[in-house]
Amino acid sequence: MAKPPAPQPETAADPVSQFEDAMRELEEIVQRMERGDLRLEESLQLFERGMSLSKSCRGSLDSAELRVRKLLAPDPDSDVGA
Repeated sequence: MAKPPAPQPETAADPVSQFEDAMRELEEIVQRMERGDLRLEESLQLFERGMSLSKSCRGSLDSAELRVRKLLAPDPDSDVGA
């Protein structure tokens, strides 16, 4: 008899995990660049990666803000005045 599949841990496809992973990597990049011991080419590559991560994080935050606004918006179908 086959065993039921074990529950899978949250994958990186989860938006919250993606955001947290991107922020963690971005913090590591900043720390490396602040040390000032990188070659120019490596600094440029890290800067490009950091900008990409920053855009990703900004998009995640914008999406989360939109979700919160929708949750907080008054429901036009409710009978507030009745």
